[in-house]
Amino acid sequence: MDLKQSDGWRYLAGWSFILLMVASATLQHDAEIILPEIGALTAGTWVYRKTAWTRQPLKLFLVPSGTAIIGFLVNQLPWSYALKVLVGLLLMLLLLKGLKSNLAPTFATGLLPIIINATHWTFIVAIFFWTICLMIGAWIQRPRSISRVTEASASRWQMLGFISLVFVWVGIVWLAGQPQMAAIPPVIVVFFEAAQQSEYTVTTALKQWLALSAAASIGVGIHLLIASWLLTTVIALPLVYLWLRALNLQLPAAYAFPLLALVLPANMFNKLPTSAGLAAAFFLGSLLIYHQILGWVRMAVTES
Repeated sequence: MDLKQSDGWRYLAGWSFILLMVASATLQHDAEIILPEIGALTAGTWVYRKTAWTRQPLKLFLVPSGTAIIGFLVNQLPWSYALKVLVGLLLMLLLLKGLKSNLAPTFATGLLPIIINATHWTFIVAIFFWTICLMIGAWIQRPRSISRVTEASASRWQMLGFISLVFVWVGIVWLAGQPQMAAIPPVIVVFFEAAQQSEYTVTTALKQWLALSAAASIGVGIHLLIASWLLTTVIALPLVYLWLRALNLQLPAAYAFPLLALVLPANMFNKLPTSAGLAAAFFLGSLLIYHQILGWVRMAVTES
């Protein structure tokens, strides 16, 4: 077997890339260089080889860089945290629509500067550098014999449904006095991807909820035991991989949680597992209810 095509080689390359990012942040003592969604994008391109991502390597640079700039600039505004999240997501949706992209993990790169209150331009430099590296890696392993690909962006109704539910969630956590729960990037990423599926079952929703909740718990739990950024990453990522294998699920966004635990402010860190579980239950549960109602309506129309 060609070494380039072997699973072991791809996994090693992907994990090494993530560890290199965390190691560089450790050496420079700069948490803003740790970009959680680079973990998700790396898992999608190197570990799972999502064709939709590897076919268009340039977008792996353009889209996350664009959303990161949006989030960074929005964060400079003298607004409340919840308002920044809402405005940032709206602008990111417009960017994805303009670039005709469904690269959901880029929501997280845009939300991250708001969450960690990034104020230094090293954050943008880090985004540029690591996404360029990711683009090159995807280009190396892109399919060789494919027709020209035109990636369809989310429809207007899907975008409206997505942002409307985000508005509802932000309103709930704001009224509950927990505004820090307004943005849990991996959950929002999974919800955006799932919202574009024509079918969504109870089994899928339950598996995704278990994956996201456990990944958040793994990231926080290990980091509480081991303060080292690098050691936490070395231990947590394989555990997330094994958990997803046990669930028979490919969910790149779950790999962002161990890295997210490294950079979260103190007021969000301890609550991350609970926040992730509640947010996932709300978004995925709402989507499941929508599909159930839609199924009943279709059945009623068919019978009539």
